[in-house]
Order: sequence, then C-alpha cells, then structure tokens
Amino acid sequence: MSLVKLTASALAIAAVSATAAAARDNIQSAGSSTVLPYATIVAEAFGENFDFPTPVVESGGSGAGRKKMCEGVGENTVDIANSSSRITQSDIDLCAQNGVTEIMEVRFGYDGIVFASDINGPEFAFTPADWFGALAANVAKDGAIAANTAKTWADVNPALPAQDILAFIPGTKHGTREVFDVKVIEEGCKDSGAYDLFLAAAEGDDKAKKSAAVKSCLQLRTDGVSVDIDGDYTETLARIEANKNGIGVFGLSFYQNNTDKLRVATIDGVMPSVEAVASGDYPVSRPLYFYVKKAHLGVIPGLKEYIEFFVSDDMAGPEGPLAAYGLVSDPELAATQQMVADETPMGPLN
Repeated sequence: MSLVKLTASALAIAAVSATAAAARDNIQSAGSSTVLPYATIVAEAFGENFDFPTPVVESGGSGAGRKKMCEGVGENTVDIANSSSRITQSDIDLCAQNGVTEIMEVRFGYDGIVFASDINGPEFAFTPADWFGALAANVAKDGAIAANTAKTWADVNPALPAQDILAFIPGTKHGTREVFDVKVIEEGCKDSGAYDLFLAAAEGDDKAKKSAAVKSCLQLRTDGVSVDIDGDYTETLARIEANKNGIGVFGLSFYQNNTDKLRVATIDGVMPSVEAVASGDYPVSRPLYFYVKKAHLGVIPGLKEYIEFFVSDDMAGPEGPLAAYGLVSDPELAATQQMVADETPMGPLN
C-alpha cells in the first residue's frame, strides 16, 4: 500500500512540474561564453527554420550555467547548460538533490585555447612552462622552491620579448579556466620541475601528496600581473586594447573573428588552427558540451527538435556554419546524433 502511495505521490509531483514547465513555450539555455556564439547561431537558425520561438541563450560561465540547470525542474529553470568544461560530480549531486535525476551530455565539437596580444606587438612563442614561470606564485629556482619575482617575459625565458608580464586569464567560474589550469599551468609546473619539488615537500599518502602538489602548482601570483576576467572574451579584448602589454586567453573561434586586432602565439611550436586542433597537434584544446535536462523533453515545445538540429550535420558538421565560425567538428558526431535521437541520459562520470 505504501508503495502505491509513493508512486502516486511521485506522479503527482511530476505532473505539477510538467504543467509548470509547459507554461513556457521558449527554450532557455545559459552557461559558457565560449559556447555562446555557437548556441546563438543555432538558436537563430532554429527560429528561422522551425515553427517554434527562437531559443533564449544567455552567458554567465560554464559553472554558473550548470548550477542554474540543477536548480530543479519546471518553467523557472533553464533547459540547457552550455559548457566548455565537463560537468562535475558536485554538479550532478546538486542536480539530484533538486530532483534533476537524468541529464543528457551532448558533446558537439572542439575548440582550442589561444594566447593573443595586441596586433602591433611582438611575436610570442610560448611553452606551458613559460606560462607557469610567469604566473605561478612559487617557482623552481636552483633546485628549490622560491617566490616568483619575474617582471618581464624575458626574465622567464630569454628567448621571449622583454615585455612586462601582464596576463588576462579567465576567472574561476569559466570552463576555459579549468583547461588553462590543467593543460597550461599544471603541465608547465611539471615541465619546469616545480611539481617534483612540491611533491617532495608534501605530506600524507601518495594521493594526498599529488593533490597538494597540484594545488601548489595552481597557486598564482597576487601582485597584479595575473588578472582574472569574469566577463566574456570581449572584456579580455577590451583590456588588451587598453593595456598594450597585456596577453589574453581566448577561444580559437573568438580569435579567428578578431584577427584584425590580435596577434596569436604558438604553443610548443604549433600555431593554433582548426586543422591543428582536429589533428590533435595543438596541445591546448578542449571538447565543448551542452547538458540537457531530460525531464523537459516533451514538455518544453521544440526542445528535442532544437538539440537534434544543434548536432545535425547541417549545423555541427565539418561544412556547417559552426565550423565556419571556428568549431572543430567532432569525429564522433554520428554517435552523438544517435544518442540524442534515443534521448540517452549520461551515465556515471569516469
């Protein structure tokens, strides 16, 4: 008897949620500033080609978008979280706490992270170790850990221009920051030898020592040479236009649409390009995702059609408008299309 009552109660809650969601007739998404232009292109094309209202696409950062998606089920919550980093277990736990129990993970392509400065400035050829050596709070010096006192890029690496260090990097709420931390700062920390010194000084078991060493690697300077940007890439560009010594972290597609203002640097000798990202030669690239609240499928009009359109060959394929904007098409796009068609929710993180 109790089981019947529980089932009826659950169905009643679902019905109320579905009714509330049905009161809204437009799709709503929020999240990554990197995914924003791609999602906007798709949303506008969707509004022009389907008998549904044009979806609303907002920015705010990958983490913020995922948290908005996880606020619950119903018309007052977004349907889709756009993300330039993968969802975390803490996001999934928050979703579950608020009744969002099934999420579809949709990987629609890849983007590169580039380092660019004023178009009229000098050329830079960076390695991850250069960035670690410029921005880390503590670095390896003469076989020991020392406070970072580098003033110019030439202080870090004599092969670099003697330009004052000033870096505009994504704030911690952006998905780009996670990739920057892992593939640039952490990698540079290991390449420079600082990671081994941090590891040797750490305490606890092997897992605790490695965690502490990585944490030490990611501690950045607080003396003004490393500046977090909480807005989107347009703010980073504005900072560089006002500070000609500044070097910013951008998505490849944003750079490609601002080549008249920005000069891009190589990383490990590789020039960023769609081809270099697609081939895996460019070392700082990342997959792009959007996450769909499955409970809203069949409730919010056009949601299923929108996500199918987003990952279609016509939009996300190598000859589509997203590729023209700078997206690197996913070689496994067909599998994603099938997953979307089947409405398959994501499994546990691996």
